[in-house]
Amino acid sequence: MTGLSQHRADVAAAASDAERHPKGLESGLSPAEFKLAFRHHAAGVAVVTADAGDGPVGITVSSLFSVSAEPPLMVFSISNSSSSAPTVQRAETLVVHLLGSRHLSIARLCSTAGVDRFADTSIWRRLPTGEPHFPDVPVWIRGRVINRMEAGNSTVIAIHALESQLADDPTTTPLVYHNRTWHALGDASRLND
Repeated sequence: MTGLSQHRADVAAAASDAERHPKGLESGLSPAEFKLAFRHHAAGVAVVTADAGDGPVGITVSSLFSVSAEPPLMVFSISNSSSSAPTVQRAETLVVHLLGSRHLSIARLCSTAGVDRFADTSIWRRLPTGEPHFPDVPVWIRGRVINRMEAGNSTVIAIHALESQLADDPTTTPLVYHNRTWHALGDASRLND
């Protein structure tokens, strides 16, 4: 290959790589390596519900985290390939449900593809403001979307917390997702200093 031919091949390869990876993200872990690494990271489980005018949607997320108490802000991400993504991305308000282990059925329901998550009208209802929610979940937060950011094949959504239902139930054990498995945290998982 001549010097000019090699240069053209290098330019074409760089252009192809730039199309696949945003600026500054030309190299990194493979998707398989990244997923394997995060299998070691336990995360709380939440369900996000919304309705942008075309019917309710719900999605299970483990990417939720608080950002600020003043003002009360939280963030989560959603895959753009999720069937719930178009509605969640258009909704002005939504409800975040913080799940305990006894709500595993709701977590599974909202993480299962191809099902009508709101077919059983006995497990959900609408708040007075119109958002769908699961009233059996003792802790939920209704919030207004204040920012969206595209990140790879996902969207990061920031929410300002507006109102909540907060139950102080000492029998509720948190639902956690770790290494592709659901877990309940309880006294047996407590580590003493």
